[in-house]
Amino acid sequence: MTLLEPSVWSGKVSIGGWTATSGGSSPVVEPATGDVLDHIGIADPADVARAAEQAAQAQPTWARVPYTERAALLRKAGDLFTRHAEEIQQWLIREAGSIPGKAAFETATAAQECYEAAALASRPLGELLPSAEPRLSMACRVPAGVVGVIAPFNFPLILAIRSVAPALALGNSVLLKPDPRTAVGGGVAIMRVFEEAGLPEGVLHLLPGGAQTGAALVADPHVRVISFTGSTAAGRKVGAVAAEHLKRAHLELGGNSALIVLPDADLDRAVSTAAWGSFLHQGQICMTTGRHLVHRSIAEEYTERLAQKADQLPVGDPAKEQVALGPIIDVGQRDKIHALVLGSVEGGARLAAGGTYQDLFYRPTVLADVTDESPAYAEEVFGPVAPVRAFDDLDEAVRLAIASPYGLALGILTRDVMRGLELAERIPAGLVHINDQTVNDEAVAPFGGVAASGTGARFGGAANIEAFTETRWITARSAQPEYPF
Repeated sequence: MTLLEPSVWSGKVSIGGWTATSGGSSPVVEPATGDVLDHIGIADPADVARAAEQAAQAQPTWARVPYTERAALLRKAGDLFTRHAEEIQQWLIREAGSIPGKAAFETATAAQECYEAAALASRPLGELLPSAEPRLSMACRVPAGVVGVIAPFNFPLILAIRSVAPALALGNSVLLKPDPRTAVGGGVAIMRVFEEAGLPEGVLHLLPGGAQTGAALVADPHVRVISFTGSTAAGRKVGAVAAEHLKRAHLELGGNSALIVLPDADLDRAVSTAAWGSFLHQGQICMTTGRHLVHRSIAEEYTERLAQKADQLPVGDPAKEQVALGPIIDVGQRDKIHALVLGSVEGGARLAAGGTYQDLFYRPTVLADVTDESPAYAEEVFGPVAPVRAFDDLDEAVRLAIASPYGLALGILTRDVMRGLELAERIPAGLVHINDQTVNDEAVAPFGGVAASGTGARFGGAANIEAFTETRWITARSAQPEYPF
């Protein structure tokens, strides 16, 4: 039997084992063809409550498992992601519209996230503190308890496993709610890997669903930490509900990231870099290069070359042909993209390339002469759209870059690396890449944005310890003290 054999999970959720749900099921649709690949169970609030209770019961026992055993299990999970990479990739290609290279990056990163999480299990648990009293004083890290993970559709495997793996390694139990549109690659695959790795029953639960499911997960009293990746609008609601229930929420939200191209940049490489940043996975990435800020001396040539590049990129079904861009996830997202492009053109922007679609296949698009009011420049598009805007000096580049409410990623292209670093210091962003585009991720690196892009770099590397543990103060005396009364 294959890892993702549908007879195991079709129409089901996982709450201490695969089971039917009163929430019914949802079709798993292939965006490129409209074909129904299978069905996934949808968890309702009652399912969330049942899973949360089981997770709370299982977590203390899991936390007491020796760190060596937890680490070994995470390493085995990483091996399983590698062993079953091709099978998982096929689901990511068909279910999420990923091109094969992007799907391969997801499975490789999933394995690496597990290996890095395994190393967390043996990290120091705290520190000794000085005390004015005759006692031993310590600050200790302890598991947070039950962690709720809410993941989106665009990089469904990476954006789920990057929280699931470290949370488990640090002794927590986890409720995972993937987007129902990509619940196989971003949910079932993770659940099955950890089942095969030997994770005890009740420690990890799979609860696909929409807003109602997510709201129940955030509000459940057993859940102490929320890890949410998604839109800024949804993140604000998650943060508000979490605050109401006095629980932590780590929010990795949207972006409208700038790529600043200085006049000394290598133009040939700059155009290739820019195209990758804007068009990878159809622009459906929070870090997508959404604003190209280019020095006026090269802006016209840059725009022309980027448009030529866009016109040459093949768009189609990644499961059947070699393409650079696959389909948009669904009709609603496609229509939103097109409305932003049309609104920008109607407002005076020039369509240099693209701006058309067939079914869910949207052509990579380049817009010139955009302004602050151009919708595709001012808003997060989440589509393959590259608005280009000229600047005259570094002060203007900074002003344009910081005008956005978002603060996720920043790219700067220049032959003068030190000048690039100096420029970056003036622009708030969670991620900065000198001589690269805005879409980068590694399991060892802290990840997150500021302002409307989220609550900071709370994922990745050592940041995961802070994200998924609590700090406890512990003191010990050799004898009880005497008090005045």
